[in-house]
Amino acid sequence: MCQGESLTALEKLTHATESSPHPIMPLTDLAPDIPAMFRRAAINAALGSARAFFSSLKTWRARKQKHEAKHTKKRKKRPFRERPPVPPRSWNKSVPFYASLWHERHTHGIVLKVWTGSCWSWLKVHILGRELPDGYAMGSPQLVRKGDRWWLHTPIEKTFETPAKSGEQLTTAQTRLCAVDLNLDKHLAVCSVQTVDGTILATSFIGNGTAVSGCRKQLLGRIARNRSQTGLIAENEQDNADLWAKIRHVDEQIAHLVSARIVQFASEHKTSILVFEHLGNLQPEKGTYSRRSNSKRAYWMKGRMFRYATYKAWHAGGIITCRVNPRNTSRECHRCHAAVIRYNQGHPVEGYTSGAALCLCPQCQMRDHADRNASIRVGQRLIERTQEPLKEKPHARSQRAKRESKDSGVGISQDAKRQMGPSIPAARRGDHANGHGTAQGRRRRMGASFPDIASQLRVHFE
Repeated sequence: MCQGESLTALEKLTHATESSPHPIMPLTDLAPDIPAMFRRAAINAALGSARAFFSSLKTWRARKQKHEAKHTKKRKKRPFRERPPVPPRSWNKSVPFYASLWHERHTHGIVLKVWTGSCWSWLKVHILGRELPDGYAMGSPQLVRKGDRWWLHTPIEKTFETPAKSGEQLTTAQTRLCAVDLNLDKHLAVCSVQTVDGTILATSFIGNGTAVSGCRKQLLGRIARNRSQTGLIAENEQDNADLWAKIRHVDEQIAHLVSARIVQFASEHKTSILVFEHLGNLQPEKGTYSRRSNSKRAYWMKGRMFRYATYKAWHAGGIITCRVNPRNTSRECHRCHAAVIRYNQGHPVEGYTSGAALCLCPQCQMRDHADRNASIRVGQRLIERTQEPLKEKPHARSQRAKRESKDSGVGISQDAKRQMGPSIPAARRGDHANGHGTAQGRRRRMGASFPDIASQLRVHFE
């Protein structure tokens, strides 16, 4: 059913007319004098909410059906744990002013047509706000109630062409992508811009995760001490409400700030793809209550960063977001893909110390910051998806044509057959371009900071 047919059908159910004097759900029971345009605006808002809910429900059912269709013999099938969408329990919509209800909009004023209770009158209203950005168009203003005051909100929209899918964009060697490695402490996010041909252009270290984690752990410790002193928690009542609210607000603010910095960095370098790791099975650390809760909420904050960066990147200019498998992204060298040694400065260069700042590849002698190396590997893993069809085995007929005859009596080893090197030289691409922004060909003391690293995010806690 189209929008016009749905509006007509709902008007018959809610508005009394000569053909339908007794509607099933008359809106006049709620308010006796409702203007027709407000009634139709409410019906259109209800239709939009209902269609959004059924669209989300359809998407959830499709994901559940896709999950249930997967069945592997090697491992046990995992249950589908994603919750289905539910209709909103409370429904509150703002009153829109359509094109015939406002005119003469300026930077500091607008003329609105309002209902005084007995008639319609034009009223000039003084407004405050920023000027409209370039490339955006204004929509119909809305009247929003906040407490005992009314606010006039004006939506803006920007039209841009839908970008191509990631697989199509990665076929071009000059396509730029921004790979992000999210962490729990020290740097909350490390971003690296690289092209499909392997040239690394820029790197940015964002956020001071140690301060954020320390503030959250301190607040959780206060909650644990308060609970131990009281010995009980009131039923149906939130304990330590102020402390819990501060933890939520700090995490929300940091997630918005870091995601905005990620998108800003990607936009400055004209990237078209944003790449994250698919972190869905993280488990909190064992230990005290504050330690476990701190790890759990740090994982939640990483999920918020991904969600916020996804829609901010799309609205920033059509930057699409992808996720890749995080397996061994921190343990592999971004040049030769060999296992790296991870260590802290001043400690022995051996083994793999989780969370250490530096890394060294014993095979190609690559020295770099461990988080920067991981972010580059995240981007390379997305690029490797497009190369998988090139790695397919040749057809059986071509294999038989090149196979040695059995009557020769001489077996050819696999090592002898591989003396010419790998079949795809681009598979060991790494930073072979050695262009602007690459780390090859120059020595740098590991304690020195990179010139393209942005300043850390300053967080003020009261």
